[in-house]
Amino acid sequence: MMMDSQQRQQRKEIYTYAAPWTVFSLAWSNRIDGNSQFRLAIGSYVEQYANAVRVLRTRYEGRHPGSNDYEDRPEAMVIYSACEIEHPYPCTKILWSPGGGGDGSASVGNLGARDLLATTGDYLRLWSVRDDDGASGGDGSLSHKREALLINNSRNSEYCSPLTSFDWNEYDPSMIVTSSIDTTCTLWDIQAEAVKTQVIAHDKEVFDLAFSRGTDVFASVGADGSVRIFDLRSLEHSTIVYETPNLEPLLRLEWNRQDPNYLATFKVDSQYTIVLDIRQPCRPVAMLGGHAGCVNAVAWAPHSSCHICTAADDCQALIWDISSMGKRPVEDPILAYNAEGEVNNLQWSSSQPDWVSIAFSDKLQILRV
Repeated sequence: MMMDSQQRQQRKEIYTYAAPWTVFSLAWSNRIDGNSQFRLAIGSYVEQYANAVRVLRTRYEGRHPGSNDYEDRPEAMVIYSACEIEHPYPCTKILWSPGGGGDGSASVGNLGARDLLATTGDYLRLWSVRDDDGASGGDGSLSHKREALLINNSRNSEYCSPLTSFDWNEYDPSMIVTSSIDTTCTLWDIQAEAVKTQVIAHDKEVFDLAFSRGTDVFASVGADGSVRIFDLRSLEHSTIVYETPNLEPLLRLEWNRQDPNYLATFKVDSQYTIVLDIRQPCRPVAMLGGHAGCVNAVAWAPHSSCHICTAADDCQALIWDISSMGKRPVEDPILAYNAEGEVNNLQWSSSQPDWVSIAFSDKLQILRV
């Protein structure tokens, strides 16, 4: 018996991949493979020099991806490792190149129009990932060009301070900004393989940053407890839009993908996510509770300005509708998912906005929401 579209929509779809190590960093590719297959990257967290990045793909087993035979084969999609990259130290962040074309690839310098993968840790590294058979949707195997670019943010030494995070400029894919524990943010021209400029961004370590979508503006957070906004056209100045009451460190930051007025951040060892309106600085417009453990990750919906997902040590991922903020407090999430371990990271797919990925222990799970 076939299920109607409403039944299929209501059915939970959860797929799990087990890695041989703790999964920490993760990212969805902006490229859509053949037959709507997914492509993700995950990074290991191993307390030693030798770590790894795996590029995962999905395939359908036993039915055509367009089939409606969900009842006979409810879990026809499997996640598998298509490529593994040796990586020194754990990645602090992974990102795929922004979509420079219809297939999500970006053309940068001598790397050509490839699906580019960037990582931060001890250095900023770029990798060129390609299908072995030369066509998307082939046998599923991938290969990579090892350390296509390895860039040091110190102009005067072969060593550099560890990089905590970075973001890719969607407007100009040759531009990446990194943050470091040495209080700086560094603007890179990856096509020229050179630093464009470096600024002292915070009074203490910078932990995270994010571009406002499609603009020259980015925001950063750090150990000094402040949220600061920078404009690439005038980097000598920044604007502090928020400081925590006792200058407690702010760990992560995410910019609303549909409405550039809103940012989300959270403090170290806090159960709350802070939502800010940069038009009304210094005071949060919402404080999202709901977690019984420390918040570890936050992600805005790529297709909605009022939906946001948070994840925490309480093994939960919560989706919130904040459309009522400013009129009444946002008290309860609209959707809750219980994982099998403390959720340490999450990403909401831009190319497949019905899907969210979470990382806990040695597992990656993708969830249809």
